[in-house]
Amino acid sequence: MLLIVYIFNFVDRQILGILAGPIKAELRLSDTQMGMLGGLAFALLYSTLGIPLAALADHTRRTWVITGSLAVWSLFTAICGLAGSFGLFFVARLGVGVGEAGGVAPSYALIGEVFPARSRARALAVYSLGIPLGSALGVLFGGYIAATVSWRTAFLCVGGAGLLFAPLFALFVREPARAARQEKAALRDTFAILARKPSFWLLSFGAGSSSMLGYGLAFWLPSLLKRSFGMELLAVSHFFGLLLLIGGTIGVLAGGWLGDRLGGRDRGAYATVPAIAFVVAVPLFAAGLLSHSAWAAFLLFLLPQALAYVWLGPVLTAAQHLVPASLRATASASFLLINNLIGVGFGALTIGALSDALTPHFGAEALRTAILIALGFYLIAAALMALAARHLRRDWID
Repeated sequence: MLLIVYIFNFVDRQILGILAGPIKAELRLSDTQMGMLGGLAFALLYSTLGIPLAALADHTRRTWVITGSLAVWSLFTAICGLAGSFGLFFVARLGVGVGEAGGVAPSYALIGEVFPARSRARALAVYSLGIPLGSALGVLFGGYIAATVSWRTAFLCVGGAGLLFAPLFALFVREPARAARQEKAALRDTFAILARKPSFWLLSFGAGSSSMLGYGLAFWLPSLLKRSFGMELLAVSHFFGLLLLIGGTIGVLAGGWLGDRLGGRDRGAYATVPAIAFVVAVPLFAAGLLSHSAWAAFLLFLLPQALAYVWLGPVLTAAQHLVPASLRATASASFLLINNLIGVGFGALTIGALSDALTPHFGAEALRTAILIALGFYLIAAALMALAARHLRRDWID
């Protein structure tokens, strides 16, 4: 049930990428404005409200917070389909962020309570399948509806589906009994523990740097396929949807398996595995971006798309083990605050602004060039993760 909620999370979050073309044309927006809608508008309240909502979940019932969050973000997703200007669309995306702020960190904490440490990375990896599955469904469904009906109908349909599922989640998912009995600590205690641990900062900023490229690619790759590869909207949705589904699923599961297998012997492996994945992904992504055949690009993108998701299980598990069990939701939200404010907030915006700035020199190829430059964020992420490994061995709490 948590996985289904997370799938809705990413359907509603990522559907904007496949619909960027028709939205931009109808509302007459620039790449920078589209980047703001795809990132900053969503991330502003999504990131900052995550901590207070996670603290509420730690002190009340996490299932209640997740249910309410699903209802709120689904409502505002539907409202996106009614927006007639950039300003109204921006406000609606803010609302989507408000809702999704309360969905992820409490889910991490519930999984952390139910599953033992030896299998937690795999459990979190299964939950994280919501990212590629939700993104793929958003791309496939959004592209089909936009091509056959309109982009507005796509938002209304996915928002309405989430509203229908919210009461089912509340009915069938119960709070684990031991979660309610744990002693709760003050919010400031969680911050005090995390602030003293270098591994927290290195993991958070490393994940944030990787998310700059990850979320930027998720938003702009459909537009690149249309501009530089000449693909139509429905073909783009099939290309990108299958890429997310195949590559993303393999990468998430592989990362969880590697994290549990190697991390049991060396806690630093929870950070070194993602570092290696990011370094290997860069030249493969570059090769795909520089190709001129859609089929060649698909094959070249498959492996780096998988490597891009490897970090999820190991790093999310490591973040859970920097604090005592009763503080996990708040600790996860603190990690997500940094990761999402940087990655979600500025990934799509940075690439969009770069594309606008490079257009006078590169014309239709400006977006391709902007994404190639942004590959540097993976190298920064790899360096930060490698540094985190040494500290993680000392900072770990079983």
